[in-house]
Amino acid sequence: MLLSTAPDLTLSTLTLTHSSSSSPFSLFRSLPLSPSPHRRFSSPPIISAVQFRRPHALPASATLVQHLPPDEEDWDSSNVAQSDAFDFERCFASTDLKHLASPNLEVRELDELPEQWRRSKLAWLCKELPSHKSGTLIRILNAQKKWMGQEDATYVAVHCMRIRENEAGFRVYKWMMQHKWYRFDFALATKLADYMGKERKFAKCREIFDDIIKQGRVPSESTFHILVVAYLSGAPGEGCLEEACSVYNRMIQLGGYQPRLSLHNSLFKAIVSKPGSSAKPYLKQAEFIFHNLLTTGLEIHKDIYSGLIWLHSYQDTIDTERMTSLRKEMQEAGIEEGKEVLVSILRASSKKGDVEEAENTWLRLLRLNVGLPSQAFVYKMEVYAKVGEPKKSLEIFREMQEHLGSANVVAYHKVIEIVCQAKEDELAESLMADFINTGLKPSMPAYIDLMNMYFNLSLYDKVESAFSQCLEICRPSRTVYCIYLDSLVKVRDLDKAEEIFDYMQSNGAIGINARSCNTILSGYLSAGDDFKAEKIYGLMCQKKYDVDPPLMEIINSFLSLRKKQVKRHISMTLSKEQREILVGLLLGGLQIESDDDRKNHMIRFEFSENSSAHSVLRRHIYDQYHEWLHPSCKPSENTEHIPYKFSSISHSYFGFYADQFWPNGRRMIPKLVHRWLSPCVLAYWYMYGGYRTASGDILLKIKGSEEGVQKIVRTLKAMSLECKVKRKGRVFWIGFLGSNSTLFWKLTEPYILDDLKHLLKSDGESSENNTVENENINFSSGSDTDENASDNSDDDRN
Repeated sequence: MLLSTAPDLTLSTLTLTHSSSSSPFSLFRSLPLSPSPHRRFSSPPIISAVQFRRPHALPASATLVQHLPPDEEDWDSSNVAQSDAFDFERCFASTDLKHLASPNLEVRELDELPEQWRRSKLAWLCKELPSHKSGTLIRILNAQKKWMGQEDATYVAVHCMRIRENEAGFRVYKWMMQHKWYRFDFALATKLADYMGKERKFAKCREIFDDIIKQGRVPSESTFHILVVAYLSGAPGEGCLEEACSVYNRMIQLGGYQPRLSLHNSLFKAIVSKPGSSAKPYLKQAEFIFHNLLTTGLEIHKDIYSGLIWLHSYQDTIDTERMTSLRKEMQEAGIEEGKEVLVSILRASSKKGDVEEAENTWLRLLRLNVGLPSQAFVYKMEVYAKVGEPKKSLEIFREMQEHLGSANVVAYHKVIEIVCQAKEDELAESLMADFINTGLKPSMPAYIDLMNMYFNLSLYDKVESAFSQCLEICRPSRTVYCIYLDSLVKVRDLDKAEEIFDYMQSNGAIGINARSCNTILSGYLSAGDDFKAEKIYGLMCQKKYDVDPPLMEIINSFLSLRKKQVKRHISMTLSKEQREILVGLLLGGLQIESDDDRKNHMIRFEFSENSSAHSVLRRHIYDQYHEWLHPSCKPSENTEHIPYKFSSISHSYFGFYADQFWPNGRRMIPKLVHRWLSPCVLAYWYMYGGYRTASGDILLKIKGSEEGVQKIVRTLKAMSLECKVKRKGRVFWIGFLGSNSTLFWKLTEPYILDDLKHLLKSDGESSENNTVENENINFSSGSDTDENASDNSDDDRN
């Protein structure tokens, strides 16, 4: 049984139970944590604390939820429109969490304290602290450190949790940890972690979770469970699913706990709710969940079987034996194979080229009488293409148009790919014309197949024609430019080839790669232009691109004749442009990690999958720092896919930037920042960490100290850029409003990527790069005071 979102971890009260043992703490008694009538948070109430016990297997029954929409991803032959994510039933089981193990937390009652002054001060703190923001809260606590101790701070933290002011409780807890008298309190840490997790504040929950492990303790069952649920509730694209899987695995392997049925199902559903090609790396994790369900004797819902078969069908290499085994287990459990299973079998058959199994599965789909899904037609087309029958694939495509009334974009991509591979140029042109007339998007994959066919048929004039038509309809693609560059070199039009190569290199949204460099290098060598060939070879050495072996032999030959040493490696250094880009990205939030000795440093490039600007910017940054990237982050040259997260090699060269922006592993604004705010730096700061509002104002986001922000503001004013500052915690928003946004745009526009200018231009139109995060930034009320900030904020590490 699966749950689409986090289960309700709720009861109306939390009771911190009194221990019955006689001890020096006999004056301690239970403290009820009943909900406040003026509760601020919309999160569910909290589960009760109970004595530790091993969980029993829970019966399966009841209700399944609607499935989450799949993430948008790059088009490829494995993606099928409408149903790329696994389709769940409408009912699944849910379980209550009343009996999750959690330690007892004991606190002393206020009226039991002997000193009247202490009682008064604690009562005042309990009343005062929740009403203040972080900075003021910390200053108030610092003023009490002469008399406050472990028990006093614990009482205040627990009181904050009691009235559901969990953020204040967390601040008090972090303040406690900085003092010499602090003793780790497992029960307090557990309760606070559970509260933060139930408010879906997974970063703070994880921080406490890690603190518990650092103390040599195993977190409680409730903390594991709630942290997994909190991660599953996080926004897609933030790495939350990976973290949820990691915590789930540690819950079993480190804690020895048996997770609730709802947790198994929630995690499994989160995996198979992703689009197929994005979900396939999680096959081992899904198999691990299935294994745990099997070994603990919990009921396995039919969608677990179906989802696992679905995952297997997306793998590059199909495990036929495993899929057969799962289908047999379904049969033994009395579960019939539904539409999802049959489509998965058809998908696997198309990859293996098994026509017989595909036809049998097709007949079973027809007998279900539930309507043929569009992807079934696509997979049937593919299986006949695998066995060399493209005409049969075309017949299936026409059948799809007749049966469904029209064909979707994936079907057009597939049939055009098939006829292009069969080199049926007239048929491909006819299908391409039909496809363009439908207005379906995207059309780029179809143009790539068409141009490849023309190139393989030596129809270079048609390559150029298709290239021109593609540029009129689609956004520029590096693959399209590479095919056109190949054709120009083939016809020895080196002037035009050089022009195209230079344009690719200057356009950040396209860029060059090893393929394009080898192509233009081969053209220069064939023409005997050794000077230009040597220049391209030097560029390839700098970017660490592999030179094709035949070309390398020619280079070795002519360089040896000129008694020049062949460059194998060149010293690693950043160009002026790379240095400025790096500063802009660091101001926008880029992270640097250092080793324990702070000798070598690694840059973590992370881009948001939900940002249109980041989608374009990541390719440009990947190309800019290609020579610095870790080998594990470099995809093959046969794919255009650039990951949203990649990192540099660990190198001492980045020491200067680590010392300036991340001293001691904590983010700060450099003291010399006023010297580095060039238009290029501001442009990349804007593209990476900035936003454009619906009214056309421009906002730049930065984390750091107020002093550092003031230094930036003074520098901007010296550049005739007036701005306002708004503060939220350790996050500052620098706003260029009205005419100042226009001045900022004029200054930075030359450095903004061409494909981002329509998104980021200050013209009063709405920006796709805008997020909910900046909707509440209102500069008309003036800047927030420093009450919003704290040196103890957990945000300063992010």
